[in-house]
Amino acid sequence: MNSDAYIVDSVIRSRKAVRVFRPDAVSKEDVIAILDVARTAPSNSNTQPWRVHVLGGHFKQQLSDALATAYADVTHPPLQHMPEPLPDSFRSRQEDFGVRYYGALRIDKTDVVARSRATGRNFDFFGAPVGMIFTVDACLKKYSWLDYGLFLQTIMIAARSRGLDTCPQVSFARYQTVIANHLQIEPGHEVVCGMSLGYADNDSVVNRLNIPRESVDRFARFDGLDE
Repeated sequence: MNSDAYIVDSVIRSRKAVRVFRPDAVSKEDVIAILDVARTAPSNSNTQPWRVHVLGGHFKQQLSDALATAYADVTHPPLQHMPEPLPDSFRSRQEDFGVRYYGALRIDKTDVVARSRATGRNFDFFGAPVGMIFTVDACLKKYSWLDYGLFLQTIMIAARSRGLDTCPQVSFARYQTVIANHLQIEPGHEVVCGMSLGYADNDSVVNRLNIPRESVDRFARFDGLDE
């Protein structure tokens, strides 16, 4: 393996979803540099479907306060971001994550209140100094959402290469109307997800979780490469 591959692989492998951040400030220059790298991500016919709202300081806090109020409203429709029923192969990994995550937080599976409180921390961007909300034109098809995934992954890698950490958060999509009104999102756009950006608190047990991944032979099939 050459040195470039080693560096890139190391950065990618070190990326993880961080859920406890230090309060240390992130410079605007670093955020701009990260987005400047991410804008080179590929997209179908160079359509570049991404729009980003970057928040810090009292602007981020105001949105977090509005979302906390919405989250406390138990009548608000839930976000169904997985099919029901979820196929067993996916559900087993989802359940394994839940056991590891809530176990690290020392929250019992039956403790609904504590689990809800933990989920609510999404909307404070887990204490990160920078929060981002990503939107897309709702007229676009699933292929543009694939482009969006490439853009988001590039942001996370570019952040990690600068010693910063991230957490992509689909939870924000539940509060489309709240976010749209608060950020004055352009008409016809919908929330894709949010993302926390900052420096990980490495003393947190949650941030030291080692979430397993399937081995290559479990998800890839190779034909003709040995000919």
